Amino acid sequence: MQGIMIQGTSSDVGKSMICTAFCRIMADEGKRVAPFKSQNMSNNSYVTIFGEEIGRAQGVQAEAAGVVATVDMNPILLKPESDMKSQVVLFGKKTLVMDGMDYRQRFYEQGQAAIDQALANLAADFTHIVIEGAGSPAEVNLNDRDLVNMAVAEKADVPVILVADIERGGVFASIVGTLALIPNPERVKGLLINKFRGDIRLFQDGVEFLESYTGLPVLGVIPYLSGHQIEQEDSLGVSALEKQALPGAIDIAVIKHPYLSNFTDLEPLFNERDTTVRWVEGVEEIGHPDILVIPGTKSTIADLRHWKKQGLHEKLESLKEECRIVGLCGGYQMMGEILRDPLGLDGPPANLETGFGLIKGMETVFNEEKLVARRSGHVRFSEQDIPVEGYEIHAGRVGGGESPLIHFTGGVEGFLSGNLLGTHLHGFFNNTECRRAFLAPIRKAKSLPEPIDVEQADRYGQWAEHVKAHMDWAAVEKIMEAGK
Repeated sequence: MQGIMIQGTSSDVGKSMICTAFCRIMADEGKRVAPFKSQNMSNNSYVTIFGEEIGRAQGVQAEAAGVVATVDMNPILLKPESDMKSQVVLFGKKTLVMDGMDYRQRFYEQGQAAIDQALANLAADFTHIVIEGAGSPAEVNLNDRDLVNMAVAEKADVPVILVADIERGGVFASIVGTLALIPNPERVKGLLINKFRGDIRLFQDGVEFLESYTGLPVLGVIPYLSGHQIEQEDSLGVSALEKQALPGAIDIAVIKHPYLSNFTDLEPLFNERDTTVRWVEGVEEIGHPDILVIPGTKSTIADLRHWKKQGLHEKLESLKEECRIVGLCGGYQMMGEILRDPLGLDGPPANLETGFGLIKGMETVFNEEKLVARRSGHVRFSEQDIPVEGYEIHAGRVGGGESPLIHFTGGVEGFLSGNLLGTHLHGFFNNTECRRAFLAPIRKAKSLPEPIDVEQADRYGQWAEHVKAHMDWAAVEKIMEAGK
């Protein structure tokens, strides 16, 4: 199995996006290509068709490659529960919760075995592999227990391309410093400069310096591309998911939890042309929006307590008659009257925690067995049944609050009454017809025209063409063919 590994000089340099482009380029060339990231840390997970969790980026990369996402593409997923502890999801299933030192000391051998198994499984089904590193490979305090960067390049026996983000500054020092500190720097065969803004000709001296100083080719300088509509995974990307105020636009305020998760649920709202999306970190910032979103969280009760101290309960009571209030997953659970988590399965233990009380009679009880499943059904907006699909990942089981939002085969889910909407279904707003029906009354009230439906652009194809046009793809293919 031929392949390439994309490592970065730091987090959020665009490794996931470059891997997505490479997967699509190779797929378009007729290669049977799979994405791979041995160990991912993210609360934005992707549910496979088998109801298993992997990193969102690998799910997106599989979509770009035109293949079914499997747990072998991300055998180890760490989902932070606090600053010190994370859930360990192994081959798609939660195994245990560990702190960083415990994970480092006890999990290493098991992690090695999982990576070996996943790579062997992928080699049986694919001819090419695109591997994503994590953070920086130059973390010298972690290299002896590396499960995700250069040690994985060694296991897969693939060459490495090092990506640097020029937008954040210090691109020369970050590249030179990384190459000076990583183990086996000879495995790095080329450099990529990402997120460039301006006239690329002005960076020619920089290209010449890097090639002369490092002895490595600069394979491309990728210009920044806005509006690509490919889901972000890193929490570092949250700040980018915001739009400046537009006159007369639909004002969407989003509560920014300390333990925010699955913020990609909001991207479809962001991509509507007549919306303004803004994060709020304090109750005083909310104002009087058209829509207030309480998004998902990795620690529902901890974030609920955070917002109750700030007086969000009172603010919601004052707003519920004048704006739509939307709760997503953990945010939906907060909208009920009671939450119970005596074992601390979702954060700090709570025998009885009062919610915001917007949905009368609704109680959430946290269960040791997490519900992970894909769902499809229909929602009723404006006397029309509209199809909807997505996935659920949550430990809380909701009872009461009878006024369901979604009707599935054999069951119901969520809540819809007046201005209140709540659901566990991640991807709810990805359903275009559903999203448009939800926004239609607000558009009518604000005298905004209904958007004109046009053929949905191939976002993966457009991004892949953009990357390929600004790099020496033939050189990348020669690097892969030559191997390490």
